[in-house]
Amino acid sequence: MSPNGSDLPRSQGAGGTPTSRRPMRRKLPQVLTAGLILATASGCSYNWEDFPRLGMPTPVTEEAPTILSLWQGSWAAALATGVLVWGLILWAVIFHRRSRTKVEVPPQTRYNMPIEALYTVTPLIIVSVLFYFTARDESKLLQISKKPAHTISVVGYQWSWGFNYIENVDGRAETGTKPAAELAVIPDRLQKEFPAGAEGVYDYGIPGTRNPQNGNPGPTLWLPKGEKVRFILTSRDVIHSFWVLPFLFKQDVFPGHNVNVFEVTATKEGTFRGKCAELCGVDHSRMLFNVKVVSPERYQQHLKELAEKGQTGYIPAGIEMTDSARNSESNQL
Repeated sequence: MSPNGSDLPRSQGAGGTPTSRRPMRRKLPQVLTAGLILATASGCSYNWEDFPRLGMPTPVTEEAPTILSLWQGSWAAALATGVLVWGLILWAVIFHRRSRTKVEVPPQTRYNMPIEALYTVTPLIIVSVLFYFTARDESKLLQISKKPAHTISVVGYQWSWGFNYIENVDGRAETGTKPAAELAVIPDRLQKEFPAGAEGVYDYGIPGTRNPQNGNPGPTLWLPKGEKVRFILTSRDVIHSFWVLPFLFKQDVFPGHNVNVFEVTATKEGTFRGKCAELCGVDHSRMLFNVKVVSPERYQQHLKELAEKGQTGYIPAGIEMTDSARNSESNQL
């Protein structure tokens, strides 16, 4: 027998011809090309202008780009980590394969302090950096101004939403001077910052409510473009979560315990979707609503239209609480 085994019999293919791996290697580019064509054809409707947002909707508030930047930075860090890990794996697979080194069992290393320190310290650094940027942006997003242009009490309930517009609709300072019993669950500190003379108007929905303009399910929350709006979130039954998709931001709505507050300034007119992001019961999927951003003039006109319909005052904002619980430290901003 020859040293290299050239005189050994080879497996025969169809017709008695020797089989070879070369036809498979020749077919590999064809298979990859077909897969690429299939992938691109199935996603031909994808708008590549949306790719930099990595699945996020187009921001429509002044605050949303901060969230988008954090999202993109997290993906960049994950991608860099993935490239490093997969690069090391492929490097070991290619350059340390047995057929290349001709070594049956490579040398075994029990301890390697530099490598152990590397894979211990590096994850800590990554998590610390992500924590820093998250905490920084969260503090910025949850900052509350002393005097927002508008205040809206958002009320979640099974299975829809109500909106109390805390506004001086009639323009008279002598109206709305008494604290509204329906808003008693809101902490005193926030009530002191209500607009002077605010008698308020409200709107609400049920699962069957539809937006009259586009037919989308749920009630419609109106917001003025370019003016800061404070949202005060309360619930009348269970925990909900207030989520407007292009705000890139959501907050939980707690009953009888905590009042979450945040502010946004809308930058784009249009009608956008909102939903409950907390599993709250059987009809959770029907807790939908719309957000309609209009000019400040059209917003004021809408408030007057609600008043003309007789929807003045407020709907009950939540479960009754004691003064100590309502004004507890968790509710202080």
